[in-house]
Amino acid sequence: MAIAASVPVGSALADYGAKPHSDAVGADGVARPATPRANGLTLAAMCMSQAMILLDVTIVNVALPSIQQELDVSPANLEWVVGAYTLVLAALILVGGTLGDRFGRKRVFLAGLFIFTLASVGCALSQDDQELIAFRALQGVGGAAMAALTLSILIHAYDPEHRTSAVGTWSAISGLGFGLGPVIGGVLIRVFDWSAIFWVNVPIGLACGAVTLVAVEDSRDPQARRLDLLGALLAATGLFLLTFALIESSRRSWASAIVVGPLAGAAVTLGGFALWERRAESPMVPPALLRKRRFVAANTVFALMYFSLAGMFFWVTLYFQDLRGWSALETGLSWLLLNGPFFAASIRVSRLAQRYDGRRLIGAGSLIAAVGMVGLTLLSSDSGFWLAGAGYVLIGLGFGLAVPLVSSQVMGDVPPAFAGTGSGILNSARQIGASVGIAVMGTIGVAVATHVWDSKVPTLPAAVQADARDLGQQVAGGQTSQIVSRLGPVAQGPATDSFVTGYHWAMAAGSVALFAAGTTALIGLRTKPAAHARTSRTRSGVLQPEEG
Repeated sequence: MAIAASVPVGSALADYGAKPHSDAVGADGVARPATPRANGLTLAAMCMSQAMILLDVTIVNVALPSIQQELDVSPANLEWVVGAYTLVLAALILVGGTLGDRFGRKRVFLAGLFIFTLASVGCALSQDDQELIAFRALQGVGGAAMAALTLSILIHAYDPEHRTSAVGTWSAISGLGFGLGPVIGGVLIRVFDWSAIFWVNVPIGLACGAVTLVAVEDSRDPQARRLDLLGALLAATGLFLLTFALIESSRRSWASAIVVGPLAGAAVTLGGFALWERRAESPMVPPALLRKRRFVAANTVFALMYFSLAGMFFWVTLYFQDLRGWSALETGLSWLLLNGPFFAASIRVSRLAQRYDGRRLIGAGSLIAAVGMVGLTLLSSDSGFWLAGAGYVLIGLGFGLAVPLVSSQVMGDVPPAFAGTGSGILNSARQIGASVGIAVMGTIGVAVATHVWDSKVPTLPAAVQADARDLGQQVAGGQTSQIVSRLGPVAQGPATDSFVTGYHWAMAAGSVALFAAGTTALIGLRTKPAAHARTSRTRSGVLQPEEG
């Protein structure tokens, strides 16, 4: 499923399409001829690496209950197992692209691949949740360097005549890694254990590294922008503090220092980032782009959509595997009902865009997905799978209509000089949306579930009430069987009701995010009629259309 393809194809072609065939220019500036064999191997290596990056976004979801049980992980730390990877990936993608442009794309890519593969080994060998979270964050560091450069390397390896075909292959295969992640994860967990989902990265990483060393010619941009190191540090710190505060609020009071302190720190650092970007010589986010209404609106739509999708995967995994007793393989296979409609819609959406306004298609897709999310929200402890299946189909159809068109809407307002930056910002918006979505939907679900459980504890037999008060986190994580083993069958009903109520509130937040995405698309992506476009006078006195 190409729902999470890391860099929009349209934006990449816009960035490089007007350049001369630059694959023959190495990092040392010496021209070298490209060969079909080298290009084919380059395509294989970039497809493998991108598929692996996206595989690790979804493959972990089906392993969450196994990790939760074997490492005794709280719901808050379980959120970090997923969020640490996507958060670091989001914060460092633009940094990885800048480093590759300046110091050599092959070198930085291989460095990222080495870090990612080594961190995967660390994840597989982790003995507790703290180790696993730390190595997941390190995976994000390596993944950011790779994700930022796979398409750049590929574009530079192909001349314009063959470039579109190569990029299409890259998009399809890399997206396949995202879609097959849950299925592969389910098979590996059924045969081995949860660590297998990380061990699988090692042979892929070694093969990809070997092919890259042999086939890929290093390249760089002699006119690359300088790295905005302070901007990168402020953005990464602010996003981390914000996510940390949201996740910790699920098990602590909002008035506690460990929540208020990071929230205040996030406000200061993100505010400092906004101020610094206005004066930086080479800002990560050029202020000129933020003055473009359609650009901001499209990035907002992407962030909201992946806010909902990431949180949905987190909660339905706990619902089906912990509450309903499904296996990881059954859960992964059920998600094919989402993948299929996505592929079907995304293949046909370009033809639809020729007949209908792309803005309306994006809005319609978001709203269709929102209806599907509402269907998942309505699941109870004994609902038939038909309701979940219908929700999956609608979500896949909606994302298939919206996602392929968002990048074209973004790049339509981006000057060619900022095409690469605009693409990177869109990718970061998606990852940030996913990270914050897991944190916010996780916080809502856990807070509601623990509150309901606390209200039900007095109804339990007096002999188990003291023990029950300490089990709120396990209840919120859907570990009903463990609750019953400790408190007896009398606790099954209250524990199930508490989890389901928290699940409902979390999924409702995801539904609201998708409705907001659809509304933002319909309002924010409107194109002003040329005849009525407002004008502003430039310094030279020439009247030009005003930015949207």
